[in-house]
Amino acid sequence: MSNRIDRANSEIQRCLAEIIQTKMNDPRLTTLIYVSEVKVTPDFKYCKVKIGLDEDNEKTLNEVISILQKSEGFIKRELANMVKMPQVPRLTFTIDKGTQATFRINEILKNLNIPHGDDNE
Repeated sequence: MSNRIDRANSEIQRCLAEIIQTKMNDPRLTTLIYVSEVKVTPDFKYCKVKIGLDEDNEKTLNEVISILQKSEGFIKRELANMVKMPQVPRLTFTIDKGTQATFRINEILKNLNIPHGDDNE
């Protein structure tokens, strides 16, 4: 991938995270949402945004993605004010499955009852 696309991806990711965390006042977005990956096409027309959440509830995940997709116009307008680009790409939000798997593994590990061994043995 070119250096130009890499810079655009990281800048869009930073701006989207800021927009979602600070500028969206939707009361349905109560969970911690973070932008884990952004991939913009070389012509800057489309952008795939992977979203990670701090929970594993499938209903909540789908609701958050739906809210973000419906708010695309607002998010694009805010992004246009923050980033100088030839055009603001169309945003497609998806769930980051890798992040969800990590969250699930951490929950399982927290619930295990592993006895602590003596260090003297």
